[in-house]
Amino acid sequence: MNNKTDSGISYTQADADYFSKRELKRHAGVWSLWALGVGAVISGHFSGWNIGLAVGGWGGMFIATLLIMSMFLGLVFSIAEMSPALPHTGGAYSFARTAMGPWGGFLTGLAENVEYILTPAVIVFFISSYLGEIFETPVQFLPAYWFLAYAVFVTLNTVGVATSFRVTIFVTFAALACLVVFWVSAIPHFDFTASALNIAKDGSLLPEGGGDFLPFGWPGALAALPFAVWLFLAIEQLPLAAEESLAPQKDIPRGIVAGMATLVVSAFLILFLNPGITGVGAHALGQSAEPLLDGFRAIFGGELAKLLALVAVVGLVASFHTIIFAKGRQIYSLSRAGYFPTFLSLTHGERKTPHVAMIFGTFVGLSVMLCVWFSVGAERGTAIIGGTLLNMAVFGAMLSYIMQALSFLLLRKKFPDMHRPYISPLGKPGAYVTTIIAVLTLMYQLADATYRIGVLAVAVWIVLGATYFFVYGRHKLILSPEEEFAQNQQSGNS
Repeated sequence: MNNKTDSGISYTQADADYFSKRELKRHAGVWSLWALGVGAVISGHFSGWNIGLAVGGWGGMFIATLLIMSMFLGLVFSIAEMSPALPHTGGAYSFARTAMGPWGGFLTGLAENVEYILTPAVIVFFISSYLGEIFETPVQFLPAYWFLAYAVFVTLNTVGVATSFRVTIFVTFAALACLVVFWVSAIPHFDFTASALNIAKDGSLLPEGGGDFLPFGWPGALAALPFAVWLFLAIEQLPLAAEESLAPQKDIPRGIVAGMATLVVSAFLILFLNPGITGVGAHALGQSAEPLLDGFRAIFGGELAKLLALVAVVGLVASFHTIIFAKGRQIYSLSRAGYFPTFLSLTHGERKTPHVAMIFGTFVGLSVMLCVWFSVGAERGTAIIGGTLLNMAVFGAMLSYIMQALSFLLLRKKFPDMHRPYISPLGKPGAYVTTIIAVLTLMYQLADATYRIGVLAVAVWIVLGATYFFVYGRHKLILSPEEEFAQNQQSGNS
């Protein structure tokens, strides 16, 4: 074992046995990666985004979506350039580690870890809300759905990468099929002025519609930014599958760009059609935890709406399943490099899946859900609880996006000769746009008194994580593929 020290950072050279217990298996092609990206996000088109209508009105949510789409385009093209140049499971942490050293890698990985632990928690909360409405179970029963869903889909992700990707492709296509049925069914019932513009300047309902495009002005549009993020959040997870992709240098850029194109079309269709359905409207959707079910009820009514809504749960399941996949790989990569305790990166002997990481992440996610559930109180409404969890996940994501955009800029500056199989067409301006809009989103999250406590709790968690790394973690790092690649780049550039 050899120790290397660089500016207070200590490394251990692990033996072959260490890595043999932490192997992954290659399986994913471009379609699997496309499904992984779209599937991770698609639940945001079923629930969560609509809460932005309550703070921004329809026009505010529309403007917020345009801004967030611009942010994600800059991010996606930056990642499409970085991921084939650094084809490791670490993803965002790997980019930042090469660009900014171990501290940059750890802080980026920690912020992304918050996103990938809390995003499944948000999704499973909305799954439980849909199921509660469909089966008319009391609100107190919702946690039972959480535990059941986690048990089923952590097990599916543990069975093996081939099974995991097959399920991902199936549920992603099923989710998109459900959305297509909704879009087509909504058109005959669409009345934009009467339904989408039915929020008054004081936030009350305008029964006949005809309200202002921006009932709460530009501040409302900016306040809607965190909820617009939910229409695209997690598309950036594709690089986490780099070591399970058959041809990461070629397929990850194709998969992530195609996935983003799919999501842009779907996002704007759901934004236009769902609030514009007669009998629903933006005002009601802004308070709802199951907006698609509300739309199906208005279109079909009664039991048929419930049946279609049950199919719609597949859309939520698609994201839940795929982000559990991402969560496992994200924890695995940081653990394999020693940033997190190394036992978390152990993989299943035969199936080569990071089961320990997935189980641990599930335990943390459920613990946070229960804390929010009991501290906020079910009596305040499921939309408030879901919105709190959503804002916590978005806060971690925004910090990660800022760090990834900065990594892109620094990699361009420090390593201009690095082999880049794909070049971002948006270049540096795209990364600057990502950074500016992400910072703006963070500012408005902190300004929102309804969800501020949850956001600040995440900030405290990141400070505690940084303290752990300073006191202990930085002395226990392992020369994993990400770390060796970063060191080699530094040596070649010196």
